[in-house]
Amino acid sequence: MANNLTRYDPMRELMRIDPFRGLDDIMRDFPLASVLRGFDTDRRIRVDVTENDQDYLVKADIPGVKKEDIRVSVDGNMVSISATVQGEQQQTSGDTVYSERYSGAQFRSFSLPQEVDDAKTAAKYEDGVLHLTLPKKPGTARKQIAIQ
Repeated sequence: MANNLTRYDPMRELMRIDPFRGLDDIMRDFPLASVLRGFDTDRRIRVDVTENDQDYLVKADIPGVKKEDIRVSVDGNMVSISATVQGEQQQTSGDTVYSERYSGAQFRSFSLPQEVDDAKTAAKYEDGVLHLTLPKKPGTARKQIAIQ
């Protein structure tokens, strides 16, 4: 048997340590990991805004909401849409295996290039889509300035 002496280097041992080793195992075994993987954190109301000469036309996806739970407000060129999704009563028997449906408040606010005539606005909610017709206020159009 050979008598080999090896110098101890503590830095060498530290360099071999992976600080994230086992983190994957911890997260995989985390009780809510399967729920969190499928969790959509973006709860904003999604909108499409188009315009013609007289109006802005807004389509907002708000599925699963009663029209009584939707609020729309217009202040100048700012449009705000909010909705409350009412969740069902939780059943008391049995365990939940998977739950993705959302309940709570959703909100979206955005500005338009031109002020809106709030006295002539119209809203309709149909098949989970909110349709807004927002007439442009006369005299507030953008003007192109000629450069001399």
